[in-house]
Amino acid sequence: MSKHDDPNMVSPYRDMQQVGDKHDLGEVERTLSSDLDKGDQPRYDKVDKELAQYVADEAFEISETENARLRKLIDKRVLVIMITTYFIQAIDKGTLSFSSIMGIREDTGLHDQQYAWLTTCIYITILIVEYPQNYIIARVPIAKYLSFMIIAWGVVLACTALCKDFTGLVVVRTLLGLFESACQPAFVILSSIWYKREEQASRVTYWYMMNGAQQIFGGLLAYCFSLIKNGPLKSWQWLFLSYGIVSVLYGLFVGWWMPDSPMRAKCFLEEDKRLMVERVRANQTGVQNRKFKKAQVYEALKDPQVWGYALVQLCTTLPTSGLGSFQGIIISSFGFSLLETQLLAMVLGFYIIIVLLGSVWIVKKTKQNLLTMLGFCIPSFIGTICLMTVPTDTKTQKIGLVICYYITLSFWSAQTLALSMLSRNVGGQTKKAVAVALNFIIWAAGNAIGPQVFLDSDKPRYFIAFSTHLGCYSLLVVVIVGLRFYLKHQNKKRDELAATGVQEAADGRMIHAFEDLTDKENANFRYVY
Repeated sequence: MSKHDDPNMVSPYRDMQQVGDKHDLGEVERTLSSDLDKGDQPRYDKVDKELAQYVADEAFEISETENARLRKLIDKRVLVIMITTYFIQAIDKGTLSFSSIMGIREDTGLHDQQYAWLTTCIYITILIVEYPQNYIIARVPIAKYLSFMIIAWGVVLACTALCKDFTGLVVVRTLLGLFESACQPAFVILSSIWYKREEQASRVTYWYMMNGAQQIFGGLLAYCFSLIKNGPLKSWQWLFLSYGIVSVLYGLFVGWWMPDSPMRAKCFLEEDKRLMVERVRANQTGVQNRKFKKAQVYEALKDPQVWGYALVQLCTTLPTSGLGSFQGIIISSFGFSLLETQLLAMVLGFYIIIVLLGSVWIVKKTKQNLLTMLGFCIPSFIGTICLMTVPTDTKTQKIGLVICYYITLSFWSAQTLALSMLSRNVGGQTKKAVAVALNFIIWAAGNAIGPQVFLDSDKPRYFIAFSTHLGCYSLLVVVIVGLRFYLKHQNKKRDELAATGVQEAADGRMIHAFEDLTDKENANFRYVY
């Protein structure tokens, strides 16, 4: 019998399932203390069978040189796909905003709030399907599933060119939401599977900043398409058709190029696969476990940090979706031409990239995630207040208002860093699946509501929408401060536990890192904040 199948391996965590439900670190201490003499071996019956073939008995050191080599291999196969996929998805989503000033509203007879509903229906769909999506993602070959979803959304996007009225547009946009809903949750899971804790914030930022890149290239490409004046299709129809075809071809490439997990990566040597598993041991959030655990569901739903990350998404996506959907309309309302509006949208893309890269650089230097998020909320308050109060009488004032519109989006750093914290701070595969699902259900709710606060009767200044945004930023500040207090307090309690001599609260060998323990069940776990 192999060590991986030995049912007699003992672990100090045999009663942690019940302890985790109580969320009481004092109870954790009592359980651990009673088993100190028996907690020096991993319990392989708790490790996923496929993963167990690549897991060492305890942590061993991997040199910085070797780590860098492995990271480059992973980046080439995984990060490149995440960045490119998110760029294509962002471009695909941005087509509606660009097409809004290319004639789609007039050609399809949109009126009143119908244009806003074309964004809202996507996120209502995501809200409904997000938990089933996360359940599936945790149990299927993730790269192959992602490939299928990309191909499907490409087909749907191309079909948008055939739409003649509001009903047809609602159908294709709803299907687009269904197929695109797998993208971000899959990336959060992939980041935790392949990357070390200290690498995840930058990796999440790299793919998330493609929102800015699509503003740059999307605006330029949209302007090029807008030059099409003759032919069987309108310019906006060529836009959707072309992007759809590119998405389908790219989806086929993803299925061929991207590995599903370190264990199934045929493109890597067996020894490298073992090292790739080992290098994420210190994350203590697991790599793979397909067994559904009801206790972890309850723990996720009762965990304050899980709801904290979800609220961050609500407070950021509600403003983002409205500002994104109406950016062309808002900027053009300041008196700028079609070309000027498209070019100004490109400048916004550069600003978003600067904000996201700047925030992750500050986090890398200071190790302060939540304080960095707090700092980037300040420009959002200033920009929004200016958009509501500065008149639009002169050209200078209009240019100033565009700049205010740019800095309003500084809060995006909070959205990105919160996603990376979710990836780094939630342990247990079932718990993480529930946490990610809840996070993106709330994310979808915010995105669905966002365009609806931009009332047609309130244009062109949209005072109601911007007042709502100020409320979101205020709540965001409260949530960030509350999260920091909670996570800091949890770490302090665990440090006190370690100081009393409880070995499992300061286990440098991390022998239980792959046993699918949640962050609350694992007293050796420390939160980043």
